[in-house]
Amino acid sequence: MPPPELQIERLGPLPLVNHFFRRLNLDAALADFVPSQDRDTGLPYAKALGVLLRSIIVEREPIYRQQEVVETFAPGAFGVNPQEVGRLSDDRIGRALDRLFDADRAGLLTRMVVGMGQSFAVRLDELHNDSTSIRLTGQYRDARGRSLRGRRAPWITYGYSKDHRPDLKQLLFILTTSADGGVPVQFRCEDGNRSDVDTHIETWEALRRVAGKADFLYVADSKLCVTETLDYIADRKGRFVTVLPRSRGEDAHFRKWIQTNDPHWEPVWDRPNPRRDHGPRTLTRTEPVLLTKTGPGH
Repeated sequence: MPPPELQIERLGPLPLVNHFFRRLNLDAALADFVPSQDRDTGLPYAKALGVLLRSIIVEREPIYRQQEVVETFAPGAFGVNPQEVGRLSDDRIGRALDRLFDADRAGLLTRMVVGMGQSFAVRLDELHNDSTSIRLTGQYRDARGRSLRGRRAPWITYGYSKDHRPDLKQLLFILTTSADGGVPVQFRCEDGNRSDVDTHIETWEALRRVAGKADFLYVADSKLCVTETLDYIADRKGRFVTVLPRSRGEDAHFRKWIQTNDPHWEPVWDRPNPRRDHGPRTLTRTEPVLLTKTGPGH
């Protein structure tokens, strides 16, 4: 009997990553939304996307190096067998990304978020929204929001740069997370010159579908504080928390009112210090006059 051979395979964090992928049923979701052709004998698109996603988490190598990355690990940890590793070319991954672009990505995201909420008991009763600009170098002359196979691609262009680089083109990333742990719930990529002000209705509607209800608490910055947007959410029994900018009539009304009136502060938030066990409590009070309408549109 020949002596046993020692075979060493690198796993890294992939067993932990795969544990969460299994609980999310991610591979099955990719197969449903990004199916391969029946007669396709190459690597299934869903598996190629699974490899790329795992690689982004553990290595962050470019697409053309994915086969080399997988070969340094145990192939099974990437969701492929040794025969499929040889088909893991940049062309194959590129085709898989093309199919993902054509897929119902909103439906895929909704399925993943709903499954995540059920599997991990993520609470969807309070959701926090914010956006940021992602700067890009280069001209991107063809990335002008053109239509590709019936779908519109984002426009890489100049806009308000939150990175303070107005000389560079950009895209706008919009992310909403749950209040319990900051778990991503909804994401969108928009044109670089898109204003935050007109994104909230679309975001809120997407969140309503995911949460399965309208009365979740939607938390966002002062860009949410637009009369049309607030009326839209309130008319549909939604709730929100935002920052009141100085330009609003309510601000001027309260500043004038407080000069001649004694506020009757009422507590609305009283919780333990989130950072120190014996630190001062987080306490917020408000004056009911803030809820009084000051005129049309306020």
